Amino acid sequence: MDDNARRDYWRRNLRLMAVLLTIWALVSYGAGIVFVDALNSLTFIGFPLGFWFAQQGSIIVFVVLIAVYVWRMDKLDDEFGVGETESEVHHP
Repeated sequence: MDDNARRDYWRRNLRLMAVLLTIWALVSYGAGIVFVDALNSLTFIGFPLGFWFAQQGSIIVFVVLIAVYVWRMDKLDDEFGVGETESEVHHP
């Protein structure tokens, strides 16, 4: 991979991380702390929505964001020719 491709790869990787971390911060900080009183007027599975986000929702969103990151990075790796092939994956 040449220098321009390497810079483009990392620029796209950092952009993806910035977007996903922004979503995570908005959900965990925004929904769980800042907007908790407004969200508590709604219920989700019998719990106030703000409470649910503070206790479970932000964790679930974080796990989903990890899955999205892995999926998108696999696509990006394949696009730039640095993805793993089945023969490169070492099985114990």
